[in-house]
Amino acid sequence: MIGIIIGVLGRLVLPGRQHIGILRTILVGIAAAFLGTAIAAGLGVADSKAIDWIERLIQIGLAVVGVAALERAKSRR
Repeated sequence: MIGIIIGVLGRLVLPGRQHIGILRTILVGIAAAFLGTAIAAGLGVADSKAIDWIERLIQIGLAVVGVAALERAKSRR
């Protein structure tokens, strides 16, 4: 569920319209959620009892990069 939210938030952060489907957005969000959690754990910021805002920001940032990369790859075709 968090992957869907992260993917959608990553897509919303990007300016303009993205021409990738919702399934790809969800997949990018899932990948960003897993990778962001691993990065946050490596940095030692993923272990709090409340919401890990730094971890979420890392995940959303990765989703932005992923959505932008897919959009760029699709526009080159």
